[in-house]
Amino acid sequence: MRRLIIIPTYNERENVVRMIRRLMALREQYDLLVVDDGSPDGTAALVRDEQQSYGMRLHLIERSGKLGLGTAYIAGFKFALERGYDRIFEMDCDFSHNPDDLARLDAMLAERDVAIGSRYSKGVNVVNWPMGRLLISYFASKYVRLITRMPIYDATAGFVAYRREVLAAIDFDKVEMNGYGFQIEMKYSAWRLGFNLGEVSIIFIDREQGVSKMSSGIFGEAFFGVLKLPFRTINRK
Repeated sequence: MRRLIIIPTYNERENVVRMIRRLMALREQYDLLVVDDGSPDGTAALVRDEQQSYGMRLHLIERSGKLGLGTAYIAGFKFALERGYDRIFEMDCDFSHNPDDLARLDAMLAERDVAIGSRYSKGVNVVNWPMGRLLISYFASKYVRLITRMPIYDATAGFVAYRREVLAAIDFDKVEMNGYGFQIEMKYSAWRLGFNLGEVSIIFIDREQGVSKMSSGIFGEAFFGVLKLPFRTINRK
């Protein structure tokens, strides 16, 4: 069973080395792919330095600029499929997702095709977010559930694990959203294609280092993009 974690980065020099070393020290062996969007703060250079210690377990894709979360993950998914990984995980670099919870997502993939690290499946498990942002996130997931009928409490979650078969079935060329709406679209596509989704309750802790990438444009893309999803034809690749 080969496992790959994909982490997109943009200006994460405060976090990336700590995260790499934390993941490499986990009891279960995971390979790691960092997809860096031309971070001007030197994030990619730090990853290259760490590659000297971890060899073929640590991979890096360097892109020319800030091309977006969705295209970063798609680049990572293609990398994983081409190299024969069986289980593919996505998570943030800022420690808002606890690396120890990877084992719980991994265990759920024994029964489900997609495992979601959920902030809202058992109440509200978010620490240190401003109330305004928390309310936007919480009601955004309720909005997605209402519009799409997808039985997921945390549709915008970015801590997700996929079986290889799910990603192989999704036509990445047809994925339209690129910001946080990408997370919604991927889950919805998997669900519409008949795959089983499950949620693992996690505690989400807001970043302590670095700057959030959320913006009004990203929120707007997700809001209006969700309205289109029920009218989309989604076929297996």
